[in-house]
Amino acid sequence: MPKFVIEREIPGAGKLSATELKAVSKKSLGVLSSLGPSIQWVQSFVTADKIYCVYHATDESLVRRHAELGGFPANKISAVTTVIDPATAE
Repeated sequence: MPKFVIEREIPGAGKLSATELKAVSKKSLGVLSSLGPSIQWVQSFVTADKIYCVYHATDESLVRRHAELGGFPANKISAVTTVIDPATAE
């Protein structure tokens, strides 16, 4: 399944409490459950004012639908074409 990176502009994201992050995560999982197995949340990275999420999905429109239903911003959605890591240099 294709992989996507979603950039979400959320001012103050890095200051969200553990309780707030848990609530957002639960909301996301609820929406994902309603959308079915064609989309999966892999992980997210929280920075000062943005959250970068990695998802597997059949297509970008499903990622957008998740954002709409969850009330989350999806300011930029990028399809991952290749993944590299330190082993790539070997």
